[in-house]
Amino acid sequence: MRIGGREFKDSGRTYIWGILNVTPDSFSDGGRYDRPDAALFQVERMLAEGMDVLDIGGESTRPGHTQISVSEEIERTAPVIEAVKARFDVPVSLDTYKYEVARAGAQAGADLINDIWGLKYDGGQMAAFLAESGLACCLMHNRRQAEYGDFLPELLADLKETLEIAREAGIARERILLDPGVGFAKSREQNLEVLAHLDSLHTLGCPFLLGASRKSVIGLTLELPVSERLEGTLVTTVLAVLAGCAHVRVHDVKENVRAARMAQAVLEYR
Repeated sequence: MRIGGREFKDSGRTYIWGILNVTPDSFSDGGRYDRPDAALFQVERMLAEGMDVLDIGGESTRPGHTQISVSEEIERTAPVIEAVKARFDVPVSLDTYKYEVARAGAQAGADLINDIWGLKYDGGQMAAFLAESGLACCLMHNRRQAEYGDFLPELLADLKETLEIAREAGIARERILLDPGVGFAKSREQNLEVLAHLDSLHTLGCPFLLGASRKSVIGLTLELPVSERLEGTLVTTVLAVLAGCAHVRVHDVKENVRAARMAQAVLEYR
């Protein structure tokens, strides 16, 4: 698929996305990069470490987060997107579920919209915007209530619903990534089940992204705080490579790039 001016393979390579949260309250790095100079320095560092795509977020989506206004989210993200695109040659993803923020981000230069509600937040306005704009998108699995009968089949069915919303809106299939939504509306055990069955996502016919970096499933499993979840994150990245996941979204770029490259080198000898 094409993100900005770059072509990305759907298979045979796992690309590493670097996370840039321009927020004061994100669960892992809130407040570290909400100043323009700090944000740009971090982008430069992640590019040197091998980042393929930059993912910018202006509203924390951690459990219990406080929703901010559209105008505040635009004020946080649009200037950073403009500054990044003016200084660096990197595809930029904007992490938002609000179509007004997506529109402003696109005007600022964003190449992809990363929607944690999989087009199900606003009754079709995000879907209509994405169809109109032609931007690439990453559509994540989420639910308002973490209630399931048969978990994995229902997760896949929910993502199929997202794909149907996209089809009806006119979003081209080749512009879509899917994300199983580790950490969203799922228990620790359900998140582990997702990680154990990543290859089942291939049945949906789209490349997919894994975003498990530093998340609670790692902290709860290893009984570790956010600051000590790197090793657990690296395991999830290797699992993603082994499952044929095309994209992985992480906080620690250098280490995850190395882990992905090593796993890919091993796969060449299967």
